[in-house]
Amino acid sequence: MWIGIDVLHEDELDALLDRPWFRRYTYAPEELATAESFGADRAREFLAGRFAGKEAALKVIGTGVGAGVTPRQVAILRTDGGAPLVRLSGAAARHAGARGIAGISVSITHKRGLVFAAAIGVPAACCTDPEPPL
Repeated sequence: MWIGIDVLHEDELDALLDRPWFRRYTYAPEELATAESFGADRAREFLAGRFAGKEAALKVIGTGVGAGVTPRQVAILRTDGGAPLVRLSGAAARHAGARGIAGISVSITHKRGLVFAAAIGVPAACCTDPEPPL
């Protein structure tokens, strides 16, 4: 398994979030649509959490932002229950596959203006075993 973590203060992204190019480079359309459904403060918190989650996931993939991987290729969507759900695309998916990563799970939490994200890469062998160990 692979582990990545990231922490930031919610206001670290304030200047960047006002720039349309940064939003397009960093966030998938679904993430931006979800943020737009919130009020300004909740949208800021949500996007900061997604950014931290992307950074943690990029550490799992082993590239960070580089090697053709952009943050937008790590979309952190929501399950019906609201939990983060990671969808990789493009170079991010290729690099994850090359490392033997079948999927990435992310947990994001907020407290007193801080955002913390932890990501775990699940190996492909883990997910294809037809019988669970006893």
